Amino acid sequence: MEHLVLTVIRLHAALLAPPPRDERGDVPGWVLVTVMTAGLVMVIWGVAEDQLRSMLTTALGSVR
Repeated sequence: MEHLVLTVIRLHAALLAPPPRDERGDVPGWVLVTVMTAGLVMVIWGVAEDQLRSMLTTALGSVR
């Protein structure tokens, strides 16, 4: 009889317990964001390298 009561209690607890949470997060999403950001930086740097270098040189020259 005790075994039956224990089984019913475990079943009741299992049915009322919240579903387990997935603690992994959204790893593929973050990887995609990181890869796309790196790609955008590379494209922008490739297109505007001379202008960016000029801006940096001017900014550093005005600080001196």
